[in-house]
Parts: sequence; structure tokens; C-alpha cells
Amino acid sequence: MLSVKELLRSHTSVRKYTGEEIPKEKIIDLIQTAQMAASSHFVQAYSVILVTDEEKKQKLGELSKNEFQFQTAGAALLFCVDFKRLEVAGKKHGVDITVDTAENVLVGVADVAIFAQNFVVAAESEGYGICYIGGARNNPKEISELFNLPEHVFPLFAMTIGKPTKRNETKPRLPVEAVLHENEYNAEKYDALLDEYDAIMENYYASRSSNQKVSNWTKQMADFLSEQRRPFIKEFLASKGFTWK
Repeated sequence: MLSVKELLRSHTSVRKYTGEEIPKEKIIDLIQTAQMAASSHFVQAYSVILVTDEEKKQKLGELSKNEFQFQTAGAALLFCVDFKRLEVAGKKHGVDITVDTAENVLVGVADVAIFAQNFVVAAESEGYGICYIGGARNNPKEISELFNLPEHVFPLFAMTIGKPTKRNETKPRLPVEAVLHENEYNAEKYDALLDEYDAIMENYYASRSSNQKVSNWTKQMADFLSEQRRPFIKEFLASKGFTWK
């Protein structure tokens, strides 16, 4: 058994699984564990859809542009920001709750992320592997329709889970000095630290057991963030009742 710290430090994304199905009871158990995560003001603004219908699972993979993972995963999940349940809670007391604020979007995203990470840690502690799939935001409208998501509910990411066919090497993270600031923010240290990190990542990409390439972190980030990504998200969120008031 790994310690909690060892478990957290051993995380890698898994993209190919054995195909062994995970019992629904196990998924429910992991979700109940995930529910003990912290939640802003205890609103618990999350829902998760377990996708057991094979046609819907295949379609989710296609819409997320990650078909291969869904073909071998033991289970597939869709994690959603959810204020519909909170609307129902308000109506029980004759109150129309205020949903349409930027703050609520931030609260919902944080709640889903913390809940999902609890799920991941619980799953990995039992020998499963996972992969977050932000590609669910490639086609959020179509995915919402596929799973009948109502107003004030939107998909944040999908996730595959299963028994890994292999364990990949852990990917080196930024030096702790790059993310830890003491008493005040210090941007002056980045040039030197990022040069150091680029060298580490160049060696990692060149020497890992599969998918070797010549690259580093700053080049990847520069390419990734050089243009606006998913420009339709703002309009989609507005269609779900979030217009950023």
C-alpha cells in the first residue's frame, strides 16, 4: 500500500485500459467518497453522469475527440457544474435563487474540480487509472443535448477510468520555487527557473518509454496559448443561463 503522499506523487494519466468493466457499485462507492470533498458554502454544485449506454459512451468519445480511451475504459463519467438542484432547494422555501453570476460559475467549477480530484485519489488508491478529458468542452452543446442537461447545468470535463495496461512515467512538474511565493508575488525569478524546467522536460520527452519527441514546456505553452481556444464557450454558457452578471 502506498502512503497518501506517495500515491499523489505517482499520478499519471492513463489512455489505454484493459477493457475490464468496473461494477456500478464500485463507481457509487468512489462517488460517495468523492462527496466528502470541501465545497464552497456547502452548495455542492456538481453532478456526475455515469455513462453505461454504449452508444452514448461512443458518442461522448467522438464529441470529446477521444474515442480510443472510451473504447477500452472500464467506466466513463461526465462531470458537470450544477445549479439546477439549488434552484429546487430555493423553490422549497419560495425563493428564486440568483444563479446567473460570474461568482457562481467560479464556485461551480471549483466544486466540480475538488469533487473530481477526490474521486481520482480514491480510484487510484484501489489500483485504477484515470484520465481527465477536457475535450468534453469541444462540443458542449451537443454533449448537453446527448445527456439532457437542463438550464443551469453544463459539462466541465469527462473522465475515463479503468485498469491500466501499463503505468507511464510520472511527468516532471514545475520546480516548487516557480509556484511558491513568500509574502509577495515574484515574477523576476521565472526566466531562470523556466530555463531549468525546459531542460528537465526536454530530457523527459526524449527519454520516456513511448511517444518520444523534441520539445519543452515553454514552447508547448507558447504554442498552446498563442490563440483563443474554444471561443464558443461564452456563448454556450449564456445559452445555459450564465451571462456573467
